[in-house]
Amino acid sequence: MNTSNLIAAYYDAFNRGDREAMLSMLTDDVAHDLNQGARETGRNAFRAFLQRMDRCYGEQLRDIVVMVSADGLRAGAEYVVHGEYKVTDEGLPEAEGQRYVLPGGAFFDVRDGKIARVTNYYNLDDWIAQVGGKR
Repeated sequence: MNTSNLIAAYYDAFNRGDREAMLSMLTDDVAHDLNQGARETGRNAFRAFLQRMDRCYGEQLRDIVVMVSADGLRAGAEYVVHGEYKVTDEGLPEAEGQRYVLPGGAFFDVRDGKIARVTNYYNLDDWIAQVGGKR
């Protein structure tokens, strides 16, 4: 599978809620850079991240555009998150089922046909404002 198809399949699995398919597209030592946060390493850490996300948020990504370097080793994606804040996430405003629409993006490293790094970006202050919180 080429890099463009790999990233498209990753986001398709995300939108279907198929976390095992997402995880199968990652290297064992995947580096995950959380938005405005620390780097987590490994598929098990990514699994725990997905479990927290699924507990606290219901999200669908729309208008996904994938861009790939000529050598296929790096990629970027831009998208719009349509979500619901279901359960309060630690350190964030109280969840009350608030809905939000938020542009976001991600960068990827690809190694041996799998995703070796995922770096996500979105505007946290915009999200907090949309869910009625204060920073």
